Amino acid sequence: MIPDVPGRLPAAFLAPDTSSFVEFLGRHAPEALRQLAPPPGSVATPPTAHATTIVALACSDGVVMAGDRRATAGNVIASRDIVKVHAADSHSAIGIAGAAGIGLELIRLFQVELEHFEKLEGTTLSLEGKATRLAGMVRGNLGMALQGLAAVPLFAGWDLATGRGRIFSFDATGGRYAESEHHSIGSGSYFARGSLKKRWRPGITTGEAASVAVEALFDAADDDSATGGPDVVRRIWPVVAVVDADGYRELDDTGVEALVEELVASRRAGARSGGAVPEVGGTPL
Repeated sequence: MIPDVPGRLPAAFLAPDTSSFVEFLGRHAPEALRQLAPPPGSVATPPTAHATTIVALACSDGVVMAGDRRATAGNVIASRDIVKVHAADSHSAIGIAGAAGIGLELIRLFQVELEHFEKLEGTTLSLEGKATRLAGMVRGNLGMALQGLAAVPLFAGWDLATGRGRIFSFDATGGRYAESEHHSIGSGSYFARGSLKKRWRPGITTGEAASVAVEALFDAADDDSATGGPDVVRRIWPVVAVVDADGYRELDDTGVEALVEELVASRRAGARSGGAVPEVGGTPL
């Protein structure tokens, strides 16, 4: 075993070890993973901030992921501008629903996990490998999930091996499922999924899918009180991310605002025309 040398990093950081950052912490600083395991004798202590709703769509040229900005604690709005969609790395996105604190910590740990692997191995994990590692991390939170503090992610990215966008969903036990067209998680997911089924089509582009994602969140907010719709007064818009061959990027507020205004105008025109729904984004979706 390499001895510690004063003035240098501890020996544990210099010895050959696992390329998993989570496993490294588990061996040398298990207390840093306490958020992924329930403390002895602990019980759930509501109200806890919960985040919803996330949607993702597979497109001909990548994937689109979008999330609303509301977090609730019981019947109270805990936050109006929480960000639930983040870049996992340069070619993948992750969104979370459920216990907001645990979910955001899971995202940060997953980001470090991918960066740690890349630095040690000199290459990135495959998209399948990333989804598998994320599933293991979700399973590590099972104890808290059984106490009512579940955090479930939605993962999507550009598969460098196959040259296409892919979506992966998870359950609280760490189950991992590939989604071929679109998916939604969170309390508003049932309403968002209905909207996605109507608007998604084979060959849809990321530009068209961004409009569909905003509409799905709009429909979810119309029926689910825990999902926040676009806030025109405070100018708080959904987070819309695109992942394609060029990598991860987010639409700026101006772009999302334009999508919202177009959607609202189309709904108003539909109401004036007696209920007929006009095209959104200039293309029948």
